[in-house]
Parts: sequence; C-alpha cells; structure tokens
Amino acid sequence: MQLTGDRFTSTSALVGNDISTLPEFPAEIRAPQGTLAGVSAFQVHISDHAIHTPGDISDMLVAMNPAALKSQLGRLRDRGTILLNIDAFDERNLEKCGYEVDPRTDGSLDGYIVHEIPMTKLTVDATVDLDVKKRDAERSKNFFALGVVSWMYTRPLEPTIEWVESKFSSKPAVAAANVAALKAGHAYGETTEMLTNQYVVEAAPAVPGTYTNITGNTATAWGMMAAGELSGLPVFLGSYPITPASDILHELSRHKDFGVRTFQAEDEIAGAGAALGAAFGGALAFTTTSGPGVALKGETIGLALSMELPLVVIDVQRGGPSTGLPTKTEASDLMMAIYGRHGESPMPVVAANSPADCFYAAIEAARLALKYRTPVMLLTDGYLATGAEPWKLPEVEDLPDISVEFAEGPNATGPDGSPVFHSFLRDPDTLARPWAIPGTPGLEHRLGGLEKADVTGNVSYDPTNHELMTQLREAKIKGIATDIPPAELDGTGSADVLLVGWGSTMGSIMSAVHRLRDDGVSVDRVHLNHLNPFPSNLGDLLQEYRHILVPELNRGQLVRLLRAEFLVDATPLSKVQGLPFTGDEIVEATKALLEVMQ
Repeated sequence: MQLTGDRFTSTSALVGNDISTLPEFPAEIRAPQGTLAGVSAFQVHISDHAIHTPGDISDMLVAMNPAALKSQLGRLRDRGTILLNIDAFDERNLEKCGYEVDPRTDGSLDGYIVHEIPMTKLTVDATVDLDVKKRDAERSKNFFALGVVSWMYTRPLEPTIEWVESKFSSKPAVAAANVAALKAGHAYGETTEMLTNQYVVEAAPAVPGTYTNITGNTATAWGMMAAGELSGLPVFLGSYPITPASDILHELSRHKDFGVRTFQAEDEIAGAGAALGAAFGGALAFTTTSGPGVALKGETIGLALSMELPLVVIDVQRGGPSTGLPTKTEASDLMMAIYGRHGESPMPVVAANSPADCFYAAIEAARLALKYRTPVMLLTDGYLATGAEPWKLPEVEDLPDISVEFAEGPNATGPDGSPVFHSFLRDPDTLARPWAIPGTPGLEHRLGGLEKADVTGNVSYDPTNHELMTQLREAKIKGIATDIPPAELDGTGSADVLLVGWGSTMGSIMSAVHRLRDDGVSVDRVHLNHLNPFPSNLGDLLQEYRHILVPELNRGQLVRLLRAEFLVDATPLSKVQGLPFTGDEIVEATKALLEVMQ
C-alpha cells in the first residue's frame, strides 16, 4: 500500500495537482497480516488549490481487507466512497480483526457509498496468461486497486507503467503482472456499471519554476548538502539507523560527490561522538536520530556545548517514551531539546513546519551552529519525514551565505610579549569563540569537558569564572533572538483568539483558520520556527490576545514554555494518538474555547 500510494502521489504531482500525503505503516518488519496492528495505510490529498492539512478526513477509502476497513473507517467522511476487496472478507480475516459480524451485512456501512470488487480474483484472471504463479499474481492486487482509482480520478497510467518496467526490469514476469493488474483495474472502472462517477482535478496554480515531489527526510538531506556548499565546508554525518530518521542517512550516503561523508556508527553515542570529532576537525557536522537517540547523545551534546563547537543534532520525533510508537507521528521532544542535558546547557532549537521546509530548516540550523559555535537541535517528526508535497527548487543565489572564517593566527599577546592564541577570546557581537583547525601552527589549544577560563581557554576550577562562563554561554544563545526573523502574524492583531503552533501542526492550523474565518470566527495565527530563543517580538504579540490556543502533538510542552516565559494564559490542545491534527479538531476546540470564555 505504501508503493501504491507513492505511485498515485507521483502521478498526481506530474499532472500538476497540489498534494499532501500521510504514510502510515506498522513498526514490525513483518506485522501480522489481517490484524489491526498490521494495517499499512497511505493517505493522499490531491487538489487544484493549496493543501495545508495532512491526514485529514478522506473522501474515499480503499480497503484491501477487513482490518483496513475497521482501522480507517473513522477517517472517512459521511457519504464517502468505499472500495472493498471482497475476496478478503472471509470468516478468518473478519475474526482476526475483531469483527463478530460481517460489516457489509450489519448496517454499519449504510452511511457510505460502498463498491464491492473481487480484486484478488480479477487480478489473477488478468495475469492467467502470464508466466507467474498464482500467489505472485495475487500480490499484484494493489496495482489493480491503483488502476481503479486512477480511472476514477482520471490519472494517466503511463508514468506508473514506465516506473514498474524500470523497477522490475530484472524480473520481467513481475513487471508484466503488475502492469496487467493496473490495466485491468483501469478497464474495470471504465466498463463496470458500478462506478458511474469520474472526477477531474485540475492542476493547481503554481509559480513558474522547476518542481519536485519531496519528502521531509529527503529535503533534510538536501538541506544538509546545500549547507555544506553554502559554507564551503565538507559535510559529515555520524548516525545510527533509527526509525523514522534512517532515510536521511540513506539519502546522504548517495552523494559523496558533494564532499559528503557518512558514518554508520555502532550506536547512537558513537554517531554523536564521531560528528563532534568532525566538528573539531573543521567539518560541518551532523548527527541524526529520533527521541531515544537524543537521550543517548545527551552527554556528547553537553560536551559540544562546553567545547563550543558547531554541531547540528537532527531529531525526527516519534511517539514515546522508550521505543514507543516508532512509525507514528508525535512532537513530544521539545522539552528534551531545550532542557535535556546536564547542567546549565542552553542551545538553539529550530523546528521545520512542512516536508519541503525541512530543506530550509536544515540550512538555518547549520547557519546558527556555524555562526555562534554551538550545537543546534533541529526538530522534525514522523509525518514530515515520510510525508510528501510539491516543492519548487530554489535559486542558489536566494540561499543565505553561511561561510565561516577559521582562526588563522595568534589573537593575543602573552605575558612576555609573544603572540599567543586564546581559544575563548569571543567575538563581541556574537560571543562566538574562534574556530581553529587542529594542527595549524601557532594555534595549539586544548578542548574538553572541564570548565575553561574565560578568554584563555585554560582549565579553570574558579567558582567566579564558572558562573561567568555559564552566563556567557546563556547570553550567546539569547542573543540569537536578534538574528532570527520576528514572529509573523497571520491576521489583524485584534482577533478573539490566537492560534499558536510549531512544527508539523502548521498545515492543520492553517486549514482550521480558513474554516473558522469562513464561519465568521475572529481568529489570528502565528507559527514558530525558532523555539529557543523565541523571536524577539513574541512576548509583545502574545500580550495582545485574551485567548491563546496552542495545538500540539504532545501534552502541552510549548504551552508550559509560553506561560513561564511570557506569563500568558495559553490553553493547550493536545493530541498523542500517533496521528496529526485534522482541521475539524482544531475548529471545534477553538469554538469550544470561545464559548467557555464568554
């Protein structure tokens, strides 16, 4: 089903539709087929206008077995269309997913338009003349379903056929079976009297340019490579594979021609340590992980803070705690990103807001790390990582210059009048210390986890010096507030309620705002891409609103930060189901808040 959804998405992108996807799949490599835990789903939104919301209510559901129907039916709108593979609705499959009665006979589907199609049988019939075993032919039923849906939504078959023939070029029988099933499904939609409606979705208006369909993980990897080019530094990634971040490592490993070096470490700690070593050596260093890995990397991140070296830590968030929900969306690592280290250890936190925005967020995280000589946390999440959307490739000249200057010689005079290098003689504007490449004559210095003396960088146990260094590290991060864009308000500045979001909630919140305004509700919106420090104008902006609602895919972590920092009475809207918000959920919560507060 992931393959089927991906093919439908790619074809829709080619015809110019705006798209948004929500892939969902089990955590197990071979989840128990036919059970609710084993359902693999792929939601695709296509439109002739901008789409904001991932994972919203669907118009049509293709259920390949009873488990798929039961797990996804609640996400289908009233009078929505259901295509059922009735070959899978046998007693055994019904029992495995907990149906006591066949849902086709008990009235539970009366509120929907249901089409029962023997997809498995028709697929086998379409491939009977091919040199494939029956079991292999049955596996092509997903392409039969894709053919039916392609007919219903007037999608061309040629791009998928070309892809199949290329993908399975070494297995011509498999390729032939899939193509035959695809064509058979399309012909079924065209000839059966059951399916009487076809839908035409025109191309969405778009700014002229070159577009590609991109996922968040791919965009993050490309942003990392772009940051290397923009900074003039070699890119190093030290990583340990973990869902849902592994694809960043996979993508980067394909691009050694861009000066990228990837290291698949034996564990999370080694991945972070190798990245920090690369930063010490003058590379643009990254380490990628998810929440459990951030916990393991904490000591190394603290070391990077103490050494004041640039290091970008990319956390593709997932459901927790512990192993939690490895393949499901959650954004519950915000507190860990800001506070999850030993001692007073502030670091910048940047959050991407869409799959395509992961590209720009990666560059921004690298910019801050290099300019301020600090580790930076970049937060994405499972939805952003695997979700896809059209992305217009930027012009290179529009990207920021994040080049960095290394120390080239002594920067101070010793007691005897000789030139010396002080490794913590800070830039007066940024408070960043000089970055010296090891082995450069005259720049010998030592770094480590012990506290350093201000200016000289020598080991110091002096209490007053420790407090000064703690204050300087804090001031350096706070000063970044003047180097990031102010919070941008979508609205009048005097609405009845302000919706505040961060991360992947942006699309859902935007969709909700549009619906609320259509309903006559006075609502404004602000979305935060920088979470530490906050934009310099955020406090003044929040003070203008009596009612503030903060939708989060956690139990209210940003709410706690806003209350503590700005003393505002923000209200949380929490969701921790492994799913993104729907626009309707935010609309209902906003209206409920206004009713309560009246």
